Amino acid sequence: MMSDFDDLLYPATVRAKAAIDGKKAFFPYVGDLAAKTLGLDGGEVAERLLERERIGTTAFGKGVALPHARLDNLSGVKGLFLKFEQPIDFDAVDSLPVDLAFILLSPVDCGADHLKALARISRFLRDEDAVERLRGAKSSEALYALLAGGESRDAA
Repeated sequence: MMSDFDDLLYPATVRAKAAIDGKKAFFPYVGDLAAKTLGLDGGEVAERLLERERIGTTAFGKGVALPHARLDNLSGVKGLFLKFEQPIDFDAVDSLPVDLAFILLSPVDCGADHLKALARISRFLRDEDAVERLRGAKSSEALYALLAGGESRDAA
């Protein structure tokens, strides 16, 4: 199954070897990445993601999380994708540590677009073959190619 998230992701927002040592460190890491790559307020991104996470874990099992938040002053739905160097405890429903996270950031007033994007990402991340291919990607470029619909050159 091919994925096509080039409307949400950019090469700069995909990281294959994110060095994050726990769930607490995850939110500032994502905030920092969003600030550098999307020009967003990193503190606000981290805080909004953390607020959503407090409602209930966004790790839905099998090592995958889908953290999401709505932000003011965002020009459209944006995504970031991280593959962690080491799996981290994310309070997942199945208690398994998380090594893949697709982060979705949406404008406060985007309504259905946020839900449609969440549903599309969730469907993709529940495809075990797709997830195995993502885990096999050796570089951020290969990961982006898999996520954006291109073919990966170093998937093996």
